[in-house]
Amino acid sequence: MKRIKFSLALLLILIISASCAVKQVEVPQTGPSTSVVHPDWIKSSVMYEVNIRQYTPEGTFNAFTQKLPRLKELGVEILWLMPVNPIGIKNRKGPLGSYYSVMDYKDVNPEFGTMDDFKALLKRTHELGMFLIIDWVPNHSSWDNPLITSNPEFYAKDSTGNMYSPWDWTDVVQFDYKQPGIRAYQIDVMKFWLTDVGIDGFRYDVAHQVPVDFWNDVRPALQQVKPDVLMLAEAEQRFLHEKSMDMSYGWELHHIMNQVAQEKADVSAIDAYFERAAKDYNSHDIRMYFTSNHDENSWNGTEWERMGKATEAMTVFTYTIPGIPLIYSGQEAGSSKRLKFFEHDPIEWNDHPFFSLYQKLNALKKENEALWNPGYGGNYTRLTTGNDKKVMAYLREIKTNKVLTLLNFSPDEVSVKLDPEMTSGTFVNYFTREKVKPSSVEIKLGPWGYMVLTKK
Repeated sequence: MKRIKFSLALLLILIISASCAVKQVEVPQTGPSTSVVHPDWIKSSVMYEVNIRQYTPEGTFNAFTQKLPRLKELGVEILWLMPVNPIGIKNRKGPLGSYYSVMDYKDVNPEFGTMDDFKALLKRTHELGMFLIIDWVPNHSSWDNPLITSNPEFYAKDSTGNMYSPWDWTDVVQFDYKQPGIRAYQIDVMKFWLTDVGIDGFRYDVAHQVPVDFWNDVRPALQQVKPDVLMLAEAEQRFLHEKSMDMSYGWELHHIMNQVAQEKADVSAIDAYFERAAKDYNSHDIRMYFTSNHDENSWNGTEWERMGKATEAMTVFTYTIPGIPLIYSGQEAGSSKRLKFFEHDPIEWNDHPFFSLYQKLNALKKENEALWNPGYGGNYTRLTTGNDKKVMAYLREIKTNKVLTLLNFSPDEVSVKLDPEMTSGTFVNYFTREKVKPSSVEIKLGPWGYMVLTKK
């Protein structure tokens, strides 16, 4: 769902942090403890967001199912489908409405096909060794959801006793989580999707708008029927990780990335972010990082609009820092189109170098344990370069696996000198396969250039 806009307070943080000096130091995660144990199948996975409505000219489950082998070739493992439920008609926005206006939590949108079509898509996904989660909308329903009539107590009321919409989302009506009935109902229908349908987990829309004690009840309830369920929060509040969520959004870093790409902030803003995150989050908390998603694409512009020539380097960045990277539908085709949200607007699929880029990055993430997701992968050590306002240099390592990433986040050519003690030995340039001894040479990076060096 469309989130609250980037705050002026965060912009001030970026400006202030620009004066911070970079330290060559491993950044330990010292945040609060967590009781969440992640499903083992996510340890080296990459997330791919599927917009069924726009993915094909047909906009159906069956048409998308035919595209699954291509996604297997791309190397993604977790498919996140935007909401698949029927969309409300009352107060609908646009001709087809918002996916996030749910009229029936136990059925699928007839625009996309039937429940049997969805199950066939799920079956084929599993046959190809991939996993599938669906977008879940717990905060509100459509105005014509049958619950309005059958269980009006599930909904929040204003001072006059009337139901209301949250914010300016006039096509939906707010639930009231003070009522035990809505809590039991939501858990029951989530169990239905895990048991009767067979999905692997959920991405929870505006999860921070629902009380955390509800989420703390959800995880054990769902694990009773599916022990390895995946839970992803569209939120970045750390308390959601303590007892419920496997993953959360890296919204703050995404906004900083946009600022750096637009030369409104420099690398010191990124360093300040990681220093804060090391204190706020536990080393096993998985953050999802991205250059785009459905909200950013439709409302704030494509990655090409927001990041321009920095797009490729920023993509590499999301893959090599601790966290799980996200690909949104069409990014691997270099799509430069803002997809309309409330009507059919198919992606323009083209051959593009980004397919190969994502394919190589996906392969690297799987083959080098240093890049595995938090809880499984290597630590993050920031390295000094002599040009630390423009260059991000960092080492990820675990056991004998190392990945050294150099990123020039500026429009200028830069020279990089690395500490011999931290970068000794011979590495391999992952993209060119050339052998490199980074400790003994001065490395030059072109504008918005990058280099990924590996050692196993």
